[in-house]
Parts: sequence; structure tokens; C-alpha cells
Amino acid sequence: MKPALLVIDVQQKFYNNGPTTGPSLERAIEVINRAITLFRERSLPVVCVQNMEIAKNFVPGADGFDLPEHLSMLPSDLHIYKTYKNSFCKTTLEVDLRRLGIDTVIITGYCAEHCVLSTYRGADDLDLTPILLRGGIAGDIPENIRFVENINDLISFGALKKALG
Repeated sequence: MKPALLVIDVQQKFYNNGPTTGPSLERAIEVINRAITLFRERSLPVVCVQNMEIAKNFVPGADGFDLPEHLSMLPSDLHIYKTYKNSFCKTTLEVDLRRLGIDTVIITGYCAEHCVLSTYRGADDLDLTPILLRGGIAGDIPENIRFVENINDLISFGALKKALG
């Protein structure tokens, strides 16, 4: 197994999507940051995927497009901008991962039932092994997070740490 960590759509704008979204993102960021540290310690790739909506001028530099300051992403991490829910659709993500020899993606981010689930399915369609990181996905509706975790392969942080050695 050679994994990469995907951090999907953890952007400032999405904190305002509802009363449960901000707390959901905060809980997920705690887990995501631990995973980022783990992946960096193992010299494994960390990928930041950000949602763009060109028609709404939600692009780099626009209000809310930025990452939360306490998310541990670095400029040296691979950054992908997407316009579809599936992070692989019309982006360089697959090519970039294949170039790095990646065969497994550990998926984290926002929103569980939209972009996270679509990217999970997209990775599976490309014969990459997708795995959700328990506690590392956020959403507007708590029941949807549990549903997405229940219908897909899931790994805890502790098990991930052990699997990566």
C-alpha cells in the first residue's frame, strides 16, 4: 500500500453552511491535522483539494476560498482546484497520484455526502483504493456523516498509524 492523504474542500466559506457545519469542520480538522502530521513523518503525499465555482467568482483570492489558518496544509503540498464534486473529474489529481506511485487514497474533508462521497466513488472507479478516515469528514447534517462512514471502507487514526508503520 502506498497511500496519499486527500483533504477535500476544507475552506472558510463552508463554515457558514448551517449551524452544525462549523463544529463539524472543527472536529474533522483535529483529525485531519493529526493525519497530515503522520503522512509528513512518513514522507507520504498530502493533497489539498479546493472547490471552485467560476460562475459565482468563487476562485483563488475570493472571499472564503482560503483554507482555515489552523489547517496544517503547506504551500509545498499538492494543491488541486476542482469544479465538480468528484475531485478526479477534469483535474490532474489522478495523473499526479499515478506519477507518485499512489495506489490508495485516505479521504478526509467536507462535505460527507457530496464531494467526499463523489471522490470516494471516483477513486474506486479508477482502481485506486479509497478509505475514509474516521472522524476526518465533515458535513452539514450529522446523520449524513454517519451514513457515508457506514457504507464505505473506514479506518481509524490509530489503525492508520499502525498500518503506516
